[in-house]
Amino acid sequence: MVATATPLRDDLSVDFDGYGEHCRWLVEQGCDGVVPNGSLGEYQTLTAEERARIVEVAVEAVGGRNVMPGVGAYGSAESRRWASVARDAGCESVLLLPPNSYRADERIVLEHYREVAKAGVPIVAYNNPYDTKVDLTPALLAKLFDEGLIVAVKEFTGDPRRAYELAELAPGLDLLIGSDDVLLELALAGAVGWIAGYPNALPASNVALYRAAIAGDLDTALPLYRTLHPLLRWDSKTEFVQAIKLSMDLAGRRGGPCRAPRLPLTPEQEAVVRAATEKVLAEGLR
Repeated sequence: MVATATPLRDDLSVDFDGYGEHCRWLVEQGCDGVVPNGSLGEYQTLTAEERARIVEVAVEAVGGRNVMPGVGAYGSAESRRWASVARDAGCESVLLLPPNSYRADERIVLEHYREVAKAGVPIVAYNNPYDTKVDLTPALLAKLFDEGLIVAVKEFTGDPRRAYELAELAPGLDLLIGSDDVLLELALAGAVGWIAGYPNALPASNVALYRAAIAGDLDTALPLYRTLHPLLRWDSKTEFVQAIKLSMDLAGRRGGPCRAPRLPLTPEQEAVVRAATEKVLAEGLR
């Protein structure tokens, strides 16, 4: 499932037609579906109308069962509303951050997921303690799962050790790879899915990497992983949106600029991303 970038025109308006075409292209390239309105999609800078239209366009392009919208928001009621929007659009799952307006404790996290679960659509928890300052530990995820509030977790800590503890505490909870640069480690640890960033620019090679990693085919996966890793590691950096959009532009896919407060990459950062992308493209990976 690709956490889709939102293509912006030079005037920073959303290119909805381009976004729909991008969703269709990703599925044609072998991806299973799309995750709109995530952090890579710059959901925080979209208007309510833009955010709702993004979901509609994705569903029109690839079908609701293949769309998992991000429903993160400052308030639990607002997240529940976005989950209801996704449900009504035909989506069969949503991606939910914990409360991120302040450092919430366990009691608040549980109530947050209870509130959003009232929308009646399966929830994938998104554990990103770097940005939210809230850590969905394996023990807390087990509580959410045992209560029937979540069906899976997008794990973004970068710590593959958590996969084994999570499998012990909540064996029925699906583990989804959440950061591109630990794909192989989490695949070998039992992950059953990947919410991915870099397939926005290079879907075919990343699909091949994922399929091989899940199958335990290290002869195929490891060389690909080593080749792609200089790009994949940008998914865990603060400038991940700008980096992935630049790679998209270089690969012939419209990424475009980012909305404020994000700024363009520094010349030094741009040179690194550009060189790594051009090297991969020169080797024939797409």
